[in-house]
Amino acid sequence: MAADLIRIVSRDSPMALAQVERVRAELAALCPDTRTEVVAVKTTGDKWMGDLALVEGKGAFTKEVDQALLAGDADLAVHCVKDIPADRPLPAGTTFAAFLERDDIRDALIHPDGLHLDQLPSGTRIGTSSVRRIAQLAASYPHLECVPMRGNANRRLEKLAAAEADALLLAVSGLERIGRTDVITEILSPEVMCPPIGAGVLALQCREDDTELIDLVSALGDPDTHRETTAERMFLHVLQGHCNSPIAGYAQTEGNGELSLRAKVFTPDGKKVLNAHEWAGRLDPATLGTSVAVALLRQGARELIDGIAH
Repeated sequence: MAADLIRIVSRDSPMALAQVERVRAELAALCPDTRTEVVAVKTTGDKWMGDLALVEGKGAFTKEVDQALLAGDADLAVHCVKDIPADRPLPAGTTFAAFLERDDIRDALIHPDGLHLDQLPSGTRIGTSSVRRIAQLAASYPHLECVPMRGNANRRLEKLAAAEADALLLAVSGLERIGRTDVITEILSPEVMCPPIGAGVLALQCREDDTELIDLVSALGDPDTHRETTAERMFLHVLQGHCNSPIAGYAQTEGNGELSLRAKVFTPDGKKVLNAHEWAGRLDPATLGTSVAVALLRQGARELIDGIAH
């Protein structure tokens, strides 16, 4: 590679910067002679603590990062796939160069007294603003109360310590990235708390015309993660879910290479749950994502999603 410097753009939260360090380490192992530099930007989603639907939804976490890439202020963007909108294409002129090997997709419960989810008494306040988590808690644990809580994981842990909630739900992968697995009380199985689309996956995004860099960083990609993410994002794309849609799901690659996708759509109050689970064998992952979305559309997912204000 001719360039001896790769400028990596990311959100400026502690977790996002920890994710960049993982990418820098993997790039250093791949190309010891290439230097990397971090371009940290504050996104609308990080600045705004209200309802994301009022500030373009999930695109609020990616817009400024995309702009830096397209303006030539950076060469490579690092995103959490779960933050990248799937109901519209990537910004024109950009492309995914790689999906890194997937981290843990599960959610963790943090409770100061060490109680598990099944042990929480009626009225326990769970700090979360995630419509996915709120709907699933309402469906299975209607005696618990959700209180709005946004901000990065460190900030939410501070709010828990200040008694703004009695417990938290956070992503295991995020706690691993910031070195705070010590606070985890219980790791919830995907059957108990189905993860968001793209959970635990970091995406590397480049300008389409930067073929040299795309060729270089594509070597960091994980084939299984690529197939799983492709299936999940196509599923979300076909559903045209928005940031207020309680949609959950995950694709899984078995040891023999077989790929499956399990997905759910909820009403915000958790009273209606649509389920689909299909196997692709070794077929095209995008076809699997489409098929699972169609299965849920047949069950009424379109009306359910369109009936939610956003």
